[in-house]
Amino acid sequence: MNITFYRYNTFLIESDYKKIVIDPGALFLYWFRMTTLLPKSEWPGITHIFITHGDIDHYWHADRVASASGATVICNQTMLKDINGKALMLGPRDKGLAFTTAFDRLRTLCVDETIDIDGMTVTGIKATHGELTLKLGPFSKTFTPGPGERTGWGAIGFEIKLGSKTIVNLGDTLLQKKDWRTINSPDVLMIPIGGRTIHNTMDVEEALQAVAIIRPKLVIPCHYNVPAFFTRRYNPADDELFKHEVEKTGVECRILHQGDAAELADK
Repeated sequence: MNITFYRYNTFLIESDYKKIVIDPGALFLYWFRMTTLLPKSEWPGITHIFITHGDIDHYWHADRVASASGATVICNQTMLKDINGKALMLGPRDKGLAFTTAFDRLRTLCVDETIDIDGMTVTGIKATHGELTLKLGPFSKTFTPGPGERTGWGAIGFEIKLGSKTIVNLGDTLLQKKDWRTINSPDVLMIPIGGRTIHNTMDVEEALQAVAIIRPKLVIPCHYNVPAFFTRRYNPADDELFKHEVEKTGVECRILHQGDAAELADK
């Protein structure tokens, strides 16, 4: 199995006959560009698309990747609404909470629900997106996730059992001490660490607490030091400090930069 990282929470997982992408989003408004995080050359071969929530950097190109590949989309049930008798997803590029997009192949689940799909077992994990404060010069605006706000819409994490491996991706979330105690030593934990200055996710210290609770074999930090607006280091975090503290507990940690891959040997 190979896992390739493309910044934010975009991961490509390749194993046997499956080619899975998690969160095929966009480069978040960097110099006003909305380019794809997952290279377009990878789109046609994708078999499954996992969506953790409806923010731009996670969801912007999901329908385009699905159209290019015919992949099945897996997401939280709350990403859909019945509109005039038709199940429609949150529009990836629509403003606000507009449910306009149909997917040909779609499976949904809820937190703590387990489904079997195409030889995989997938369980929904509780995720709670934090407040997102956007700053531009002297101006700032805070978006608080809730019933009427798109930020963090449909938030969910995934435990994916694929072959001999179990992979956990938490999406964008704050620490959930109680709920994550049921997650039992996955082979890989993909965890956000960049919530120190803008607390939309866990920061380094909170992510270390999550690692202690979940007890993974390998940790891959994500959603930190990313380009956004007019900076190359949005959601800043000290990944070397995080790696050092994780490995003090006997757990392996790999820092992956854009396009870096980790190979996992079969058990």
